[in-house]
Amino acid sequence: MQHSKGFIAYLIITAALCGALVMVVEVLGSRVIGPFFGVSLFVWTSLITVTMVALAAGYALGGHWSDRKSSPDWLYGIIMVSGILEILIPALKGPILQMSLPLGLRWGSLTSAFLLFGPTLFLLGCVSPYVVKIAAREMHNIGKTVGSFYAISTVGSVIGTLLTGFVLIAYLGVNQIFLLTGAMLIALGVVYFVFFRRMWLSVLALIIPFLFLPHETQVSKVMQDGTRVERITNRDSFYGNLKVVDYSYQSVHNRELLIDGLVQGGIDMSSGKSVYEYAYLLQFLPFALNPDGKNCLVIGLGAGLVPAWYKAQGVDTEVVDIDPAVIEIARNYFGFNPAIPVHVEDARYFLINTKQRYDFMVLDVFNGDTTPGHLLSVEAMRLAKQRLSPNGVLAVNLVGSIKHHTLMTSSVIKTLQSVFDQVAIYPAFDTSSGEGTGNIEIVAYDGMIRELQFDRISNMSIHPLADSNVRLSMQHPFVLQPNDKAMILSDNYNPVDFYDLWLKEQVRKIILDTTDFDILLSQSDAKPVWMRETLQQHVLS
Repeated sequence: MQHSKGFIAYLIITAALCGALVMVVEVLGSRVIGPFFGVSLFVWTSLITVTMVALAAGYALGGHWSDRKSSPDWLYGIIMVSGILEILIPALKGPILQMSLPLGLRWGSLTSAFLLFGPTLFLLGCVSPYVVKIAAREMHNIGKTVGSFYAISTVGSVIGTLLTGFVLIAYLGVNQIFLLTGAMLIALGVVYFVFFRRMWLSVLALIIPFLFLPHETQVSKVMQDGTRVERITNRDSFYGNLKVVDYSYQSVHNRELLIDGLVQGGIDMSSGKSVYEYAYLLQFLPFALNPDGKNCLVIGLGAGLVPAWYKAQGVDTEVVDIDPAVIEIARNYFGFNPAIPVHVEDARYFLINTKQRYDFMVLDVFNGDTTPGHLLSVEAMRLAKQRLSPNGVLAVNLVGSIKHHTLMTSSVIKTLQSVFDQVAIYPAFDTSSGEGTGNIEIVAYDGMIRELQFDRISNMSIHPLADSNVRLSMQHPFVLQPNDKAMILSDNYNPVDFYDLWLKEQVRKIILDTTDFDILLSQSDAKPVWMRETLQQHVLS
C-alpha cells in the first residue's frame, strides 16, 4: 500500500506530537502525586522509572504489533485510546492515590505513578515502531528512516518539556492540561480517519473531551468535629501546587498556606498572628542575639509573617523567593506588606550577586518536605556568612529529628559548625514528649556566646496556640547528642533525601491525618458518584 506525501508529512507530525506529549505526562506527574508524596527524589525516581518501563514495553509490543497489524488504522486507533486514558487521569487520581497511600512514600509513589501514567505512556511508546514500520515502506534507507523519526520524536519531547515547564503549568491547571493533551491525541486520530480514510463517523470521538470539561468547585465541608474547612484558592505555579485553606470552628478562624501539601504558614484571621511556633522563633531569636541590627534578609517568603514582623520592628527587610505566585498569594490572602521588596530568584544566585551585608538572615525554604540541598551545603553556608555583617545572625528553619535517626539533623548542625563559631538549636515543640521530630530552629553566628536580650524586643506577642512551646524553647538551647556518622554536607555529597526518607513519610502521614483528602486532591472537576472518598479530620488544637 503506497501512501501519499501528505500522509508521510502527517506521520512526521504524529511522531513529533506524541514525543512531546510523553514528556507532558511525565512532567505533570509530580503535580498529581506531589501533594500526597512530596516532590522529592523518590517521587521523581518513580516517575522516571514508570516512564522508562512503560515506553520500553510500548517499543517492544508496538514493534511486534506493527509487524502483524501494520495498517495505519491501528496506529491512530492506539493514539486515540491513549488520549482517552490521558483525559481520565484527573478522574482516576483520587481513588488510585487513596489506594496507594498505605504503601508508604517509595512504593506508594511508584504504584500510583504506574497506575495513573503507565497505560498512557505505554500506548505512546507503541507509536514510534508503528511510525517507522509504515514510513519504511516509502523510504529506501531504513537506517535514515529510523534515525529521522526518532530524532523528530526527541525534538518533540524537548518542545513538550519546555512548553509544560515554562508555559502550560503557569497558565493552565493540571487537570486542564491533561484534558487538552488528551484531546490533541484524539484529534490526531480523528484527522487521520476523516481525511485519509474518509471515515466520517470518527468525528464523533471529538465529543469525548467535552464530557470531561472541568469546572472549578470550591471545596467546603463540615468535618466530624464541627470544623468547617474551605479551600479558598488553588493554583499551580512553575514550582509547586499552592493552596490557601480556611478552618473555622465557632469563633475561631485560621488560614493556612499549603505548598505541595506541606503547611508553609498559618494565621489566626482575627489577630493576624501565626498559629505555628517556628515563625516566632525565627523572629525573636536572631533579634534577641543582635538587637541593634538594622537590616534583614528572609530567604523563603511563605505567608510573609516573618519579614512582616522584622519590618514592624523598624528593621530594613527584604525577601528572596523563587516563586512569584507565592508573593501574590501572601499579599492577597495573608496581608503581606507590598512595601517590603521581594527578589524573585534562586537564593544562592541572589547571595552570589548581591553586595549587601545583613544583620539578620533567615533561611526558611522547603521543596516538598525538605530544605533544598544546595541551600544546606557547606558552600551555601560559607556564602551566607559572607553576606552577614560582623555581628550578623543566621537562622535556619529545619524539619528534623532530635531523638531518633538524627543523622541528617546532626549533619546540618555539623555543617554549620564548620563555618560559624556558635551554633544553637531551638526545637519548636515540647522535647519532653512525642517522637522528637518537627520544626527545629538553628541560629549561627561568629564570636563569643551571646546572651538572648529579649527585653530589647518591643513586640513579643504570641498566639495562645503557640505560646507555651515558644517560651519553653527560648529558655535555653537544646543540646543534641553527637552522631558519630554525621557528615559535612557539600554540593558534591548531600544525601538528605535518602537518609531522611523515614521523616518524610512521617511528615506525609501527619499531613494526611490532619488535612482533608479533597483539599489535597486539587480536584477541579466534579467527581462521579462511584468515586467516594474517605475523609480525614482536621482538628483545631
